[in-house]
Amino acid sequence: MKVVKEKGHKAGDDQESKSRRFSLYTLLWRCLIGILLIVGWEAGVRLGIVDQYYWSSPTTIVEKGWFQLTQSTLIQDLLFTSGATIYGFILGTVIGAIIGLSFWWSKLYAAISEPYLVAFNAIPKLALAPVLVILIGIGFSSKVVLAFSMTVIVTALAAYSGVKQIDPDMEKLLYTLGAKRYHVFFKVVVPSSLPWIISSLRINIALALAGTIVGEFIASREGIGRMILYAGQILDIDLVWVGVTVLSFLALFMYWFVGIIERWLLKKIGQQI
Repeated sequence: MKVVKEKGHKAGDDQESKSRRFSLYTLLWRCLIGILLIVGWEAGVRLGIVDQYYWSSPTTIVEKGWFQLTQSTLIQDLLFTSGATIYGFILGTVIGAIIGLSFWWSKLYAAISEPYLVAFNAIPKLALAPVLVILIGIGFSSKVVLAFSMTVIVTALAAYSGVKQIDPDMEKLLYTLGAKRYHVFFKVVVPSSLPWIISSLRINIALALAGTIVGEFIASREGIGRMILYAGQILDIDLVWVGVTVLSFLALFMYWFVGIIERWLLKKIGQQI
């Protein structure tokens, strides 16, 4: 018995070691590819292979970005874009989850609502952005609403998919044991649907950021999208690339952070189960 436990413990350690090595190799290769791309870009510009006017260069982007960071409005623009994205993401995820979970309470309500949900999801929300900006205004609220509209239906459909996968025999068992309907909802429906909702988080953060940027393109006094639009209007291509670079890093950071939250939530659910 002791030998079996030792073998199992050793196998677990080997698996963990392999996982760590895989993560390390992945990180090293990602960094290496990124460095090669930047070095190749800079070398192409300096050798005249790449047109600097249209494609700028890494050193120019860093210099321009530092100027915007220290002597212009880059920090305020970044906070504006990040704030609208996060607010819209949180509201869309929470309200979408509530909508999707509410379908469990009534099959008739779910059957009536589902086609409208699918139809609204098919509508290109970004095409309605000008209407929303005109209706709500060019301030912070319209960007939050756009980010919200991009995420709420995705989350609602994910939650509803989780609801439809619930084992009806489990529900019947709880009812026979004297459970009330709300007991079944909170003890079975919500925990069973959470993995489906959580799986939509990484998609939602990217959609929320896209909605915010489009809103800033249409009309805004602040934001990275406004900065890129303004730079394009005055033909400051270097500033355009600063905005694109900042957005890329912002998207990567948000995706990484949401991934951490996702893994933590799934771990908590696994421990409860």
